[in-house]
Amino acid sequence: MEELKQRGRKREGRHRDTWDPFQLNPIGAEKEEKRRCFALLQNLVAVVVGVLVLASAVMSKGSLLVLTTLCSPKSLRSDVERQFYTLLLMCVLLTPNVLVFLKSLWKCAFKSYVPPQKKTMGIMCAIESLVALGTAVLVLIVMPQFDILTNLCIPGGVCIFSSVLQIVFRLQRERWMMIYPICSIILVVSGYVLLGVDHYVRVSSYVPSQNSDGYFYIGIAIVASLLISLNWWENLFQASNNIQEMLRDLDAFKDMVYLVTSLIRIVITMGVYFLYYGLMSQPTIVWSAFTKAKGAVQIGLVLFFLQAFCSAACHWFGVVACKIHAVRFSFALPVSFSGPATLILGITLFLAQAEKLYYFSEVATVQNYVGVNNTFWPFCSKLADVKVKNYTPVMLVMLEISNSICKTSLNSPNEIWPFSMLVLEGVCMWLGLMACTYYVWRMKVQRIERTSQLFVRRLYESAFIDLSLLLNTKMKVVRSRNTEQGSSEEVENCVIYLCATMWHETYDEMLKILTSMFRLDRYRGDPKEEHKDCFDFECHIYVDDAFMKEKNTEKNLVNTYVNDLIDVVVEVYRVFTNKEPDEVSIIEAPYGGRLMFVMPEGNMLYVHLKDKTLIRNKKRWSQIMYLYYLLGWKGYNVKNPQKITRQNNPCRASLISLDGESYLLPSHDNDSKRRHISDDNTYIMALDGDTDFHPSALILLVDRLRMYRTVGAACGRIHPTGMGPMVWYQKFEYAVGHWLQKTAEHVFGSVLCSPGCFSLFRGSALMDDNVLKRYTTTASKASEYVQYDQGEDRWLCTLLLQQGWRVEYNAASDAYTNSPQEFKEFYNQRRRWGPSTLANTLDLLHSGKETVKRNTSISMLYILYQIFTVSSSILGPASVTLMIAGAFQFVFGVEGTLSIVIAVIPPIVYMIICFLAKTNFQITIAAIMSVIYAFLMTASFFAIIGDMVKQGTFITPTGLFLVSSAIMYLVTALLHPQEFTLIIYGLMYFICIPSGYLLLTIYSLVNMDNVSWGTRESNKGTEHQKRVGVVCNRDCRLCCWDVKMEITQETENLVLQQIQQAVNPNAQAAVKTELLSQISHDNLYAVNTHKHMLDHNKQVTHKTAESEENLSRSKDDDTDSDSERSGSSRSCEKKKDSFSDDSDDEDDVNDYNDDDSNPEDMAIEVVPECEWVKPVRDVFLKKLTYANLKRNLQEQIRYTLRNKNQEDLCEELVLMLTDTLNAELRDKVGPEDILTVSQLEELQYTLNEAARRILKTNRMERLERRVKRGIERTLVAPQIEKLSEDEDDFWKKLIERYLKPIEVDEAQKKDVRRELKSLRNKAVFLYFIINVLWVVATFFLQAIGSDVLSIKIPKYFPNGTLSDEPLKVEPLSLMFLLSFAVLLIVQFLAMLYHRVYTLIHVVSYRGTEKDYKVKDEEDDDGLTLENHFANGLIITSDDL
Repeated sequence: MEELKQRGRKREGRHRDTWDPFQLNPIGAEKEEKRRCFALLQNLVAVVVGVLVLASAVMSKGSLLVLTTLCSPKSLRSDVERQFYTLLLMCVLLTPNVLVFLKSLWKCAFKSYVPPQKKTMGIMCAIESLVALGTAVLVLIVMPQFDILTNLCIPGGVCIFSSVLQIVFRLQRERWMMIYPICSIILVVSGYVLLGVDHYVRVSSYVPSQNSDGYFYIGIAIVASLLISLNWWENLFQASNNIQEMLRDLDAFKDMVYLVTSLIRIVITMGVYFLYYGLMSQPTIVWSAFTKAKGAVQIGLVLFFLQAFCSAACHWFGVVACKIHAVRFSFALPVSFSGPATLILGITLFLAQAEKLYYFSEVATVQNYVGVNNTFWPFCSKLADVKVKNYTPVMLVMLEISNSICKTSLNSPNEIWPFSMLVLEGVCMWLGLMACTYYVWRMKVQRIERTSQLFVRRLYESAFIDLSLLLNTKMKVVRSRNTEQGSSEEVENCVIYLCATMWHETYDEMLKILTSMFRLDRYRGDPKEEHKDCFDFECHIYVDDAFMKEKNTEKNLVNTYVNDLIDVVVEVYRVFTNKEPDEVSIIEAPYGGRLMFVMPEGNMLYVHLKDKTLIRNKKRWSQIMYLYYLLGWKGYNVKNPQKITRQNNPCRASLISLDGESYLLPSHDNDSKRRHISDDNTYIMALDGDTDFHPSALILLVDRLRMYRTVGAACGRIHPTGMGPMVWYQKFEYAVGHWLQKTAEHVFGSVLCSPGCFSLFRGSALMDDNVLKRYTTTASKASEYVQYDQGEDRWLCTLLLQQGWRVEYNAASDAYTNSPQEFKEFYNQRRRWGPSTLANTLDLLHSGKETVKRNTSISMLYILYQIFTVSSSILGPASVTLMIAGAFQFVFGVEGTLSIVIAVIPPIVYMIICFLAKTNFQITIAAIMSVIYAFLMTASFFAIIGDMVKQGTFITPTGLFLVSSAIMYLVTALLHPQEFTLIIYGLMYFICIPSGYLLLTIYSLVNMDNVSWGTRESNKGTEHQKRVGVVCNRDCRLCCWDVKMEITQETENLVLQQIQQAVNPNAQAAVKTELLSQISHDNLYAVNTHKHMLDHNKQVTHKTAESEENLSRSKDDDTDSDSERSGSSRSCEKKKDSFSDDSDDEDDVNDYNDDDSNPEDMAIEVVPECEWVKPVRDVFLKKLTYANLKRNLQEQIRYTLRNKNQEDLCEELVLMLTDTLNAELRDKVGPEDILTVSQLEELQYTLNEAARRILKTNRMERLERRVKRGIERTLVAPQIEKLSEDEDDFWKKLIERYLKPIEVDEAQKKDVRRELKSLRNKAVFLYFIINVLWVVATFFLQAIGSDVLSIKIPKYFPNGTLSDEPLKVEPLSLMFLLSFAVLLIVQFLAMLYHRVYTLIHVVSYRGTEKDYKVKDEEDDDGLTLENHFANGLIITSDDL
């Protein structure tokens, strides 16, 4: 209801100014808000993960303590059982080392191998040997000698070395925090002292089973703890910035280090075990006796697997807790309190089970023991005599725990108070650990983090899982602005260029992409809101085939698609701001033209209009165009600033002093920032002209590229939109492709295709060798036409993969794009995609060995996986044909061999039709056959169900496959809750399988020689002349002559002026001035009040004849000449300057008046216009009508005074300035009349004076400049500009080298067609032979009979009974069915893995989502610019 009222108020405001207040409001134009369901999901996930961390840590510690208790010499178990438990305890220590060894072996074998340095490897092996020795001695030798409570406390001392290094390196940010490591050392030392005191008290108070050997083991425990504490030395050295060179080398070959050190740890652990228990301990190990300990085997294996699983789970859930930004609640809190929680759980179980154990013992009371003051002593004294009959494993474990507790001071016959020594020891050890790892509670992480950025070591210690997680957490995690304001460790900013290619899009399709861009502008640039993402962006739209020849006049004008695009830009601008675009520039370019818009929040939107007679058409060449422009030209431009000569009055807004020299400073913000941003952090967002996305989708892709430096591209989840059966089919097809295929590619290797409609590319990856340069190759062979031009996005990804870059898929990054709604359009689209996909995949497989060597994400196993998928796709037609044959069997009861013959006939007939008939007829026949096949598949579906009901079981190959596939797809849909409804279209997908995998394959192969685009084709080459401003238009016949008479408004005005000169000669001068004003009307708009624009025009020089000659000579020269030096586009300088709002003063006005004093000179310097410029400019001049000016002025004042906490003053200004505007224009112009230059100048002066009076009255003179600037922007007219000479030279050279329109003569066309047909024939023959062989093999197996060649499978009914007749299955069919089933299972498992990490990413994003908080903005009366290149040099507005 509130939303309806708000829209109504806005509409009423528009209605006051115009009779046409109605507007389009695209879906998604409203401001993004945090959704409560995601907030609840984040909290729920944090709670669940925290509980799992705590539970797994407690189970890990508890099972380890129970194992050490069971293998203790003081336990009640037999020697054989104790030896078996000790063996399992050793296996517990080996498990994480074995896991690390396997992972490192996989990476070294299939990923990357870097040979280690001997010195670094030697140091690491020595440290790991000491750590392994300490761990084995402490766990295998020392801990079995102590009771369970002491064993819970002893490991706390392993933090002492970390505390010492914290003090030595002074790692605390504040000096007072040094007290943490100091207290940690004091507490740990106190804990060891109390351990000795506690043992002394036990011996002196005659606690049973205590002797003086305990001091020896205490000493060994202290030494072993010191050795174990060396395990996390790397964490402290990384934080201290010491030995960084060695640590960097270590990161390079860490996989090899872990491979070797894990083996060393395994050998040392086993060596300690066999040395002590095989030679030194009594009795020695008797391996054959283990078979007699049946009860011990059951209990021991359960404890071992429980400990191993819970340790690994605790480590993994701890990592997840950090990645979802729940460090304190879900990681630090449960891990820190896992020790006390284990103690509480143990005591609770002890008290609960003690009563049961007591009744098993002989009746004993305190009165039987004279002089005993301890109530526990009688219970413990009889515990050894307990004989439990029919005991359970739990009861046996509780008996051993109770027996171990009875070995503490709690069993003292005199007093219980000595037990407090053990309690104090535990408290000291625990507090010492907390003081040492205090930094974990203060840790801040980025939105998405790699595990190596959170934890130093890949290895976890299963014996001390809680200590391992805390001490292994990095003391310094790389932070960014999106997590901690003011951090000095911010990641680099990035620049994103959004590049959309348009090819005959409709109005609604253009509305989607423009709404998305303006949505991103609001997300990124709104000064009212704080955001946590550090990126800047520009929007570029490249319109193919943007011009037309007007009939009769042959003028080169923009076509209807461009006119629609301009209307969409204006309309979307109104939706987001309620006013017209402020700053618009129209620029002529060697490739056609360019429109430049400043979006509401100051980000830039460029529309590049391509003339197909000047530059190559189609998408790939548009991509080459913007890649060279954004990565090549702009990157070179900002890295090599143009030195300018000494001038008397240089442009203030474009100079920066650096070591006494003057340079042109790029006034485009992103160009200036690009100077400090590496190519690794420059991203290209490839879009289609109909893509719809939200800012979150882009940010999630940016996260992937920021997290992994080897990721060259990332794509999101593409959702097809539209209505109709074809769209329904594609919805499920896209869903299955993303749910299973793309996730499997992401998990097992790398995504093969990042679709061009929504993909983010890394600049450095595109600029790599053999990528962009190879991408400019013009197709000359038949195979190149198929691979290069029919699927350019897939080919680009293939080039990236072959160079070693990784392509990833993010399932949470959603984008929506229009899909073909007509059958013909769908077939033509897939006719391009099918052969291109096959060609690029085969190219990648052909270079498989070289790609595996270069690309760490691709292994030979992944190559084999792709070979299997390609083979499956090639056999697709035969498989579908056999499926149809099976349908004939089920539905019509036709014999097997006859059904195969019937099923083969239609595909063969259709293939012949495709060879002989035209394309439209082929598609018509395919549509008819698709309907027939759909009915057959529907009947087959129900026939299979009926057959299962008839046989009374679904445990048949067909039934199992159908049921398991349905269950798998259903579970997959459930794991994608936002897309669950797509499962409805699964039946549509099923019945269209013959059309999509049989008929479409035949159509694509036979028409491979057709390399046209096939979709969005248009015949609009020329249009009728648009009659604008025509006063009279008559066709007259005079005798035998046909005369055409046409008088335009300009002609009429000129005639009237000439008549006026003849009547009143005295007014000749005034008329001349007025005529000159009419002629230079467009250019007077262009200069308005921008003095620095005029200064720049004076600085531009013309090319010499020599430079023209050099340009023609450099046609094939790959090296850049000096003329390619910096010189930013004229359009770039129109971008809002960071110092244009408040740095204007009175001198600017005086200078402008001086330059404008001679309008006749200005008319001489007019920029010549192309024919298309004036109609485009006339569209934007509508903002200067009386009706639009009122609304624009009101909204501009409100926007200008945002965040000033002056709402009353703002509304007063709006009211008074509106009244002033009405008073000036009400009786002079009509609502739809465009104001002239003189009227604009008078209106600007009047509005400035009125604003000055209001501000002076309210004593807010400091806002005068800001308000005047807002008025100026309201009255500014669209600028007609030209490119700088350097950029113009760049475009001409780029077109000459790579983008010159291809002119092919008839002989070449014939050769190409002949080669394409030859390639088509080869591909069809290969497909035909392979599929025919498969069908023939199946046919002969059917003909021979199932009794001769068949595999007999037992047939079971649902009640479990076995049928007398087994199922007979052909071996070939069973093999194919099993292979396909294995492929689906592998993809399903990959999907599960991918869903988990997608959930982690989504939760972490929602935790750092943009908060809409209003912040006050300082009023900058003076400008300060920081020079990043000259230390200490500050440039202010006064200096400029």
